[in-house]
Amino acid sequence: MILRAAIAADAPVIATIWNRMIRDTLFTFTTDEKTDAGVTTMIADRPGAFWVAQDDGILGFVTYAQFRSGPGYRMSIEHSIVLKDEARGRGVGRALMDKAMEMAAVQGLHVMVAGVSSANPGGVAFHSVLGFEHVGRMPQIAHKNGSWLDLILMQKILSAP
Repeated sequence: MILRAAIAADAPVIATIWNRMIRDTLFTFTTDEKTDAGVTTMIADRPGAFWVAQDDGILGFVTYAQFRSGPGYRMSIEHSIVLKDEARGRGVGRALMDKAMEMAAVQGLHVMVAGVSSANPGGVAFHSVLGFEHVGRMPQIAHKNGSWLDLILMQKILSAP
């Protein structure tokens, strides 16, 4: 497996992986599927902040962007990580997250935020192992597919103040 920066040609595969998670899980609260063009733009707008894991094909990706708008949040980012089912349990997610945290720290970013759905306890456990701390819970903040879902907020400080 190799990790590399995402390129525009990866957009259709990334969109397919992302859209499966959007359609088939409660791990994200959105129902708006990604387009190839939208992912291409995202890759172009996030140099150094969009990575793929590749073996025979793309196994998954991680990307990050500013946590919230406004200059006060410019040093805080939130990430998205999505893997193909067959990539789970093989160290792919950890490798992608290690790369994202390394690159964010190199870029001088201070805090990485994980917004995890209450329907994804494996995501909470995964982030805990990576050193993310539970910092909040927003009960019933989202509604998807007939279910009320909590948002679990976790964060990791990447650099010293």
